[in-house]
Amino acid sequence: FEEAAFQLQQIFRIDISIALNILGIESMRAGRYGMAYTCFKLAADRGYSKAQFNVGLCYEHGRGTEKDLEKAALYYCRAASSGHPMAQYRYARYLLRHRPGDGWDGHQKAVTLLEQAAMSRIIEAQAYLGVFYMRGLQPKEQRGLKYLLLAAKNGDAQSRYHVGVCYEKGLGVQQNLAEAMRHYRQSAAAGNRNARERLRV
Repeated sequence: FEEAAFQLQQIFRIDISIALNILGIESMRAGRYGMAYTCFKLAADRGYSKAQFNVGLCYEHGRGTEKDLEKAALYYCRAASSGHPMAQYRYARYLLRHRPGDGWDGHQKAVTLLEQAAMSRIIEAQAYLGVFYMRGLQPKEQRGLKYLLLAAKNGDAQSRYHVGVCYEKGLGVQQNLAEAMRHYRQSAAAGNRNARERLRV
């Protein structure tokens, strides 16, 4: 009986959090940012990862509350630790951009989170990792190309352009100008200016 009561309590808690998060989303769409932030915060404080991510967005963009990147990172971290893929991406990006002094552990944590997000099909994480591995102090070109190809296959025109650069210059793959042109054409058709410029050259 106690176990059943506990399960009901957990379900009720989750349902309230889901309802608050939905109310927050509807309020955000209606331009009532303060109300949205309040709803997200109530659900986030109950441990609901989607709401934690939304609170992070509110702090990052100053919607319904003061803009505060530290607080945004805190909520992204909470959501990321529950396996929220987009929070993993945003928290990792925060660590790499704003906390480079955290040393090797912080750097490795960020890369691990990015890879988790990329494997969850977050295109932004795939694209970020692709460029990250290509431009690092010790570039890992084949690994970078792998993530650029993933992002390109998922429709990211900028990553498709970068894949073209890889084929043109032989980065992580054997140089192949015909393949480079194919990727540039696809990227240009999706509206990428850099690809159009490379095609002219």
